Amino acid sequence: MNLTPIDYGFVAAILALLLWGVLKSRSYMRGVSDFLAAGRTAGRYTICVSQGIAMLGAITIIANFELYYQSGFPMMWWEFLMSIVILVVTVSGWVVYRFRLTRALTMAQFFEMRYSRNFRVFTGLLAWISGIINYGIYPAVSARFFIYFCGLPPSIEIVGVQVSTFVLIMICLLATALVFVFLGGQIAVIFTDFIQGIFVSVVFVVITIYFLLYFDSTTIFETLNQRPDGSSYLNPFKAGETRDFNFWFFLIGVVGYIYNMLSWQGTQGYNSSASSAHEARMAQILSNWRQIPQMIFLLAIAVCAYTVMHHPDYASQAESVTTLISSESSQAVQSQLTVPVVLSLFLPIGLMGAFAAVMVGAFITTNDTYLHSWGSIFVQDVIIPLRKKPLTSRQHIFYLRLSILFVAAFAFCFSLIFQQTEYILLFFAITGAIYAGGSGSVIIGGLYWRRGTTSAAWSAMISGAVVSVGGIICQQNWSTWFAGAEFPINGQVFWFIAIVSSIFVYITISLASSYFYKDNELCDMDRLFHRKKYSSGKDKSATAAISRSAKTAVVTTTSNITGTSNITGTCSFSGTSSFSKLFKIRFKEIFGMGHEFTRGDRFICRLTYLWVLGWILVFIFGSIFNIFCDVSNHTWMFFWYIFFIIRVIAAVGIIIWFTIGGILDIKKMFNRLDTMQRDDSDDGRVAE
Repeated sequence: MNLTPIDYGFVAAILALLLWGVLKSRSYMRGVSDFLAAGRTAGRYTICVSQGIAMLGAITIIANFELYYQSGFPMMWWEFLMSIVILVVTVSGWVVYRFRLTRALTMAQFFEMRYSRNFRVFTGLLAWISGIINYGIYPAVSARFFIYFCGLPPSIEIVGVQVSTFVLIMICLLATALVFVFLGGQIAVIFTDFIQGIFVSVVFVVITIYFLLYFDSTTIFETLNQRPDGSSYLNPFKAGETRDFNFWFFLIGVVGYIYNMLSWQGTQGYNSSASSAHEARMAQILSNWRQIPQMIFLLAIAVCAYTVMHHPDYASQAESVTTLISSESSQAVQSQLTVPVVLSLFLPIGLMGAFAAVMVGAFITTNDTYLHSWGSIFVQDVIIPLRKKPLTSRQHIFYLRLSILFVAAFAFCFSLIFQQTEYILLFFAITGAIYAGGSGSVIIGGLYWRRGTTSAAWSAMISGAVVSVGGIICQQNWSTWFAGAEFPINGQVFWFIAIVSSIFVYITISLASSYFYKDNELCDMDRLFHRKKYSSGKDKSATAAISRSAKTAVVTTTSNITGTSNITGTCSFSGTSSFSKLFKIRFKEIFGMGHEFTRGDRFICRLTYLWVLGWILVFIFGSIFNIFCDVSNHTWMFFWYIFFIIRVIAAVGIIIWFTIGGILDIKKMFNRLDTMQRDDSDDGRVAE
């Protein structure tokens, strides 16, 4: 046993705190929309922090340990470039803003509104199948972590019967997550995820500082400097031969981030939980900051673990780790366990318990979110559209809970049977692409292109799914078919193939079929987004008219769905035209500082611009300098050391900022839930 009573006290404390959060939020859950989307009352900070920890989770922590253990610092360098992509996407409200304006509770409900009911059922079923398979390894990976990190025996005797510790931990973890989601639905999920999100960030920063002080930078440099050119762990321009987690892995991730915004339905409850479309966009902007405490922890721990496993000063500890994980026959499983076992050898009393509490809470927050999502999707997008008679609110919630219970049972059985053969992130990529490979085309085309057709949507989804399923079959059987040979294409590349094929199919078929349409047969975007005469007044940010007049120009605008302005009136100019004023309006709207933005919102945007663009300048200068000069590994090590100092300082400020903002948001959310009038018809059905 690696944990002391003090450490177990940390675990008990966080469980008690999360349970209090569930009980606190239970009384506010009074209808279907509350269970599914927290009554659409959540603010930016709660959405940002809660969704962030829900997407992180215990398994994602382990997966990122794998990523940085295999790639070192170079992957972080390329992520500087990714930051500008994230900034543009989040500030523009790409996909998020428009989806929130549809008031759909699930993505497939939007598909019915935009395409057809049959397509909703098909995509709902496809998302559900993709999701539960993807989720199927969560319990197994998490259970193995706790066994090896805590030093638990393979089996435990209960009333005279030997019970597998692996099975027992999976049952306990899944049961706890089920209790959380059953009692309070999405309200409990958001509240408890927020508590856990703040706790995780604090522990991450503390452990990062401890490891950076414990491990001498010279020792780390000596270890990383041993890597040959072509697979460097310090210089990103000499890491082109790194297998799997290389520049191409990053580049495909950039494409996928833009293409698959809101495609992945594992956290779909958050997509419709914001109090307004503007709050949803602000949550995305804040995510540029939220990730900083997480990323410095994951990178620092993985690099220190690599040092332990490869530096002669830590030979005895490395041997202990190797011996311990060798009991697992799968190389993929051994890779998952390496960094956690190293952590268990070096964390002191107290921090051991704190990190164990982080992982317990991270498992619960991710799993209650995913159980909620996949269970809800099956009911909302498969059962509800096929029923002619609506369910009562009581029946509806009962079916949702029953579906959630089935997802948990499936994940338990899948974790017992499935033999994982590749890295976690690559498994996620290929299984997620069953749905996400085609859904990006359908979502973007449906939200931004009125000529996108139903036939194109069907074709794009099917092509993406076929490519992905083909990849899974090849991954599992290639060595059998070709006498032990390894499949040459990893999951990330297969995901990219699925993306390209679905984009081509969607555009081609839309253009071909819409050629025969008249303009009045195309999608009515005003109706889809509740604009103009279709406005219900439920979302104040949904429609807004801004009239601006100048001495020599009149420009009438209405807000569009991404926060930019569409010129809908006629512009008449006499004498000297005020193009500069028009440009000023457009500039502010495009760069995320339009009429919906308060002074505080603009300050957050500008601060985010400065932070991201500062690192982009570092990236540009560093890249140019490396083209003309042979930068030494010693210089790169100094750069990464300064990088960590800056990020740790920033992380401390971010935790304080988000904690205060989140507490204020939680109070507002509970107040809205306590006073708002429920609409029983707001249950995900689309009127004929």
